[in-house]
Amino acid sequence: MSFSYASSLYCPKCTASHPLNKPINRCTCGSPLLVQYSLKELKSRLNREDLKERPPTLWRYHELLPLQKEENIISLGEGMTPLLEMKKTQHELGISRLFMKDEGLAPTGSFKARGAAVGISRAKELGIKEIAMPTNGNAGASWSLYAAKASIKSHIVMPAGSPPITRREVTIAGSDLHLVDGLISDAGKIIARLAEKYGWFDVSTLKEPYRIEGKKTMGFEIAEQMKWSLPDVIVYPTGGGVGLIGIYKAFRELIELGWINKEDMPRLVAVQAEECAPIVKAFEEKKRVSTFWPDSKTAAFGINVPKAIGDFLVLEAIYRTNGMAISVSDERLLAEQRRIARQEGIFVCPEGAAAFAAVRELRNQGWIRPDHTVVCLNTGMGIKYSEIIEVEATLLQPDDT
Repeated sequence: MSFSYASSLYCPKCTASHPLNKPINRCTCGSPLLVQYSLKELKSRLNREDLKERPPTLWRYHELLPLQKEENIISLGEGMTPLLEMKKTQHELGISRLFMKDEGLAPTGSFKARGAAVGISRAKELGIKEIAMPTNGNAGASWSLYAAKASIKSHIVMPAGSPPITRREVTIAGSDLHLVDGLISDAGKIIARLAEKYGWFDVSTLKEPYRIEGKKTMGFEIAEQMKWSLPDVIVYPTGGGVGLIGIYKAFRELIELGWINKEDMPRLVAVQAEECAPIVKAFEEKKRVSTFWPDSKTAAFGINVPKAIGDFLVLEAIYRTNGMAISVSDERLLAEQRRIARQEGIFVCPEGAAAFAAVRELRNQGWIRPDHTVVCLNTGMGIKYSEIIEVEATLLQPDDT
């Protein structure tokens, strides 16, 4: 058997095909590229039962990942994060079963480790020596650390308002860090100019085809952890939306392999902040692409993305699964963050809290029913955003009782 059954890159817009054997960013038409696999061939050679004896990392799915040779893997043990049943919260909301896929336990503290692992491994395999990317924080931290392990130089630009701990992660990894007085969209423009000037390989969201392949393993894991019986609803905090696109891609590949049933495809929910909700606006207007959201801001910094390059893919996933796009206020998501910590003992990130706040709203609306099984993605550790938590404590003296 081959280590990977990746066969080519394809454009979801113009349907052009591109080879796998050289570095590439986007299609000539400007669209992001996706990895195509020889699934008919793989179907006759791999059974889902074959996975049981494999190590609990995302590389257990290597046939469905783009890396051609095992020796090029750059890994920190990423993958197979826990799927936790939120018993108190599901009882409170009146939902049959509510689960959280906890990506806060991934290496580097967020789901970004998945995209970095596969993206950096492919960069190494393709002989790339320097990468560049804009980030709201966690992606830059992950890619910097994985790049360091691969001996690849990284150049990172992030908004000055990004979480301080992510800046420290980038710095300790030895990355070339710059801050911009603006948004991730501004950082992206700077990276585009610098990458062209210095010949760095731009690994911005969906400007290279492999980050999404790492992210899609969340979908593989959810299916496997639920014994190949999928939930009714999956709720995902959405900025660039790569994780949601990836989960949808994963399920479509599993359907083609015959490992899950087409009729069991979950409804996908994209959650955004009220003051940065371009996907929600496009969904409500029944559009296929979003428009730039001016003056965006939110405490859930990771989803503060005013215009996603893959917005058409996010919206396609929502429409084709009869899903939903919904926004929540910072007040509600921060309240949900406190509630989850006090009910479940888990310090979720603000983006993860937004997903739970959305579940609460959709349950109130009746869109989520009592008999539904729901999975929320917590995309990172809450402690990474500790500066947003106000501490209330009295100061005691040594002899106080």
